[in-house]
Amino acid sequence: MKPRIAVFSLTSCEGCSLAILELEDQLLEILGAVDIVNFREGMTERSWDIDVAFVDGAVSTPHDEEEIRRIRERCRTLVAIGACACLGGVNTLKHDPARPDYRRVVYGDRADWFPTTRARPLSAVVKVDAELPGCPMVKEEFLELVRCLLNGREFRLPPNPVCTECKKLGNPCLYERGEICLGPLTRAGCRAICPSFGSVCEACRGLVDGEALRAGREAFNTQYVVPWEEVVARLRLYGAVSENAEPVAAPAAGGGS
Repeated sequence: MKPRIAVFSLTSCEGCSLAILELEDQLLEILGAVDIVNFREGMTERSWDIDVAFVDGAVSTPHDEEEIRRIRERCRTLVAIGACACLGGVNTLKHDPARPDYRRVVYGDRADWFPTTRARPLSAVVKVDAELPGCPMVKEEFLELVRCLLNGREFRLPPNPVCTECKKLGNPCLYERGEICLGPLTRAGCRAICPSFGSVCEACRGLVDGEALRAGREAFNTQYVVPWEEVVARLRLYGAVSENAEPVAAPAAGGGS
């Protein structure tokens, strides 16, 4: 039997789910190897007999938590797609203590109709088997992950930072323009799309690991001379730094601390 695939959305713009539909001809090739059995954006039929579930969006409401637990129980492999599902995403901006009235701002006098919780990545609630970060996720990584699942191969995200992709593409470093770019700390795989078009990296793919993260911290301290508090504040945009993500300790005392 073909693997049964489903796509779900929690609190999000559903852009990552729509990115799957945008694959067009490549999606037709996938459909020859799998059966899509549950996908609200693309079909009316529903089945809960699932092998692989792709889920975008953060766990940001009591209903989201119930839904992700149900999905986890019904599938063999759970894949988080996009910054919201992997990091909490822009949903985590509601944690800003300066805006405790965010529900009133969003829902007005009907705020009490919409109970919410702190925005969390899927991994904070259930076991996640793979992640495809980004805002939106990188479609080519989605295709590669599907191929790996079909062939029994391990899928790995790039371990290096976005800066390495910028250098390969010959992009001028945005720090030369006096801008604060998070590329030294952010996981590669997006082909440095934002810096390539003149915009700073905002860490929608989350942090690199281990030695790469330590090297990135040190670069801000010694090379770029950026106040570390400013770096951490910017990392919060997509939830790359939060109570659910890897903490980012300040680098050793120096120019950027």
